[in-house]
Amino acid sequence: MKGAIPHVLTLLNLFSGCMATVFTILNRLDLAALFVCIGLLFDYFDGFAARLLKVQSELGVQLDSLADMVTSGVVPGMVMFQLLTITQTGGGIIEAFESGTGLAVLPFMGFAITLGSACRLAYFNVDKEQVSFFKGLPTPANTALILSLPLILLYHTNTTLNGIILNEGFLVGLTVLSTFLLNSRIKLFSLKFETWRFQDNAGRYVFLIGGLLLAVTLRFMAVPLVILLYILISLVIPPKKGVSP
Repeated sequence: MKGAIPHVLTLLNLFSGCMATVFTILNRLDLAALFVCIGLLFDYFDGFAARLLKVQSELGVQLDSLADMVTSGVVPGMVMFQLLTITQTGGGIIEAFESGTGLAVLPFMGFAITLGSACRLAYFNVDKEQVSFFKGLPTPANTALILSLPLILLYHTNTTLNGIILNEGFLVGLTVLSTFLLNSRIKLFSLKFETWRFQDNAGRYVFLIGGLLLAVTLRFMAVPLVILLYILISLVIPPKKGVSP
């Protein structure tokens, strides 16, 4: 019976991803982001529960990746699709159909993120080297990056920044960069602490302190900067040894 608990949590992650997809189509990107956050919490606790109860299984690993494919693969691709649709038609997916204009071709490029996420998750499952570091940007981090864009639009009144985010060139460039980072071979540290000594975790401590300061001062605008900080610290202090995709 206890072996089913992690699976239930994983399925709740999947359900959260489904809800986020629905709200993305409805252009309620704030609610989509909320359900992604809920899904990521379930994604963390399913692995935690499996280790705590000592019920890790190959089934759980595969189920976890399938759930992540929706929450951290389909959803960010859909969000980019929605944002690109707004730049092309002035409204979201539903508005484009209701107005009779239909969908443009360019927004479909947003699904490159979904395809890149699928490749990244599949590679993680077969790469036995990723034990305490990641190769390429983890899908939850990439999802946070993409989901931060509509949140910045909604909760930060900065006309210049909004103009940049709703520029099709910027969104296409970010889509390409996101897909590349997901499947790059850049080694990025995980936040798994094996000891608490500063010399063993200097990069992690700097990242956590810097990320917290950025989040407090910049709110949602901090997310892209936190991702950049994560990559830069990993390049400056290469990890020696990742734990989830």
